[in-house]
Amino acid sequence: MMKFKRSLALTAAVFAVTTMTAMAAEKTKIEFWSNSLSPKFDTVMKDLTGKFNASQGDIEAKWVDVDWDAFLPRLTASLAGGTAPDLVNLPKPWMDELAQKKLLLPITKQVAGFKGNYTQGALKDVTYEGDKQIYGMPWYQVTGVLFYNKELLTKAGVKEAPKSFTELLSVAKQVKEKTGVTGFAPKLNDGFAGWFLYDGLPVVKNGKAVFNSPEHVKLVEAFADAYKSGAIPKDAYKMGFEEQIAAFDGGKVAIFAEGAHALKRTQTDAPKIYAQTGVAPFPLARGKTPFGGYLFVWSVPKTSKHADAAVKLGQFLTSDDAQLAFAKASATFPSTNKALADAFFQAGAKSNDPVAKALSTAADSIKVTQTLTVSGLPDEAAMNKKLDEAVEAAITGRTPAKQALDEAAAYWNEKFSAKK
Repeated sequence: MMKFKRSLALTAAVFAVTTMTAMAAEKTKIEFWSNSLSPKFDTVMKDLTGKFNASQGDIEAKWVDVDWDAFLPRLTASLAGGTAPDLVNLPKPWMDELAQKKLLLPITKQVAGFKGNYTQGALKDVTYEGDKQIYGMPWYQVTGVLFYNKELLTKAGVKEAPKSFTELLSVAKQVKEKTGVTGFAPKLNDGFAGWFLYDGLPVVKNGKAVFNSPEHVKLVEAFADAYKSGAIPKDAYKMGFEEQIAAFDGGKVAIFAEGAHALKRTQTDAPKIYAQTGVAPFPLARGKTPFGGYLFVWSVPKTSKHADAAVKLGQFLTSDDAQLAFAKASATFPSTNKALADAFFQAGAKSNDPVAKALSTAADSIKVTQTLTVSGLPDEAAMNKKLDEAVEAAITGRTPAKQALDEAAAYWNEKFSAKK
């Protein structure tokens, strides 16, 4: 009898080990691709991956980082070959492009239980305009903050930062007239379509270009007027970040807009300018979003065989704690309301230190920030080039705004017609 019991116990033990081994072998293995994060952010990404795997009994995630230039070609090839990963890190414009081509899985139902964690602006970004479905889980993002030289504004008789875009251009003119210094350096060399969207003006409607309406013309003319008066720089179209920050640090521009961490350069390179720098939210226009926003998301390729596990991983990566950890490591901003309320961002709300103030200001602005891009264009590069050249000709006074926009709209509509 004793021998029988020992035999039974041994059999049970062997069965248990075999079962546990089988269960371990049956773990759902998923692969997720980040976009140009290695090696700089290896520590935080490996930590997040490890924490996710430790929290799961039946899912094991493998992190792979792919360089920016290789990302879309590699993803496209893997989708065609049926070897795509289960979760991918995309900027908002790429999400739109892949959703339009029906290469991503709509996850509206899967995220219904936790989408309320995300900001209003981020939720709008991950909702594809074409079918109103959600195609991504919002992750990290940036937004524009207004930096201004308090001494120059005071000399010009300006008592506070502008609260609307119309007021911003007006203040820029006033600064130029009273001090001789250029008032505002806008971002014009990154494409003008975003400025239309910022002002709440559609670029495409029902498959046609509509950016030659009287309201669109009025906006371009406002920039042209500011350019003519010297309120914005004559070399605005040649100014990237380096040129803008150098002009501000040199006291040659009174106002510019950039990410919250931009002033760290000023703090080091131009401490006197830094000491007299004011910070304000980028004023909202009719688009109800600051200018300069850009969001990265986690999306599920349509070919994923483990979509539920992929969404679970995406939910973890975009949770409050995970977003806060990545934001701290990367000098970006999270897209959940709770993470944005953390003391890391909000401690500088009443600070006189420009960088601390900028962090808090940006964290508040992020809540309504959207990525201002146009998706679904049949020949995106050529069409945007045509629009940008037309607007530049109008702003610099070489072509009347109405004529320039009419010509660009006609070109766009030829492209749309050729696609049909």
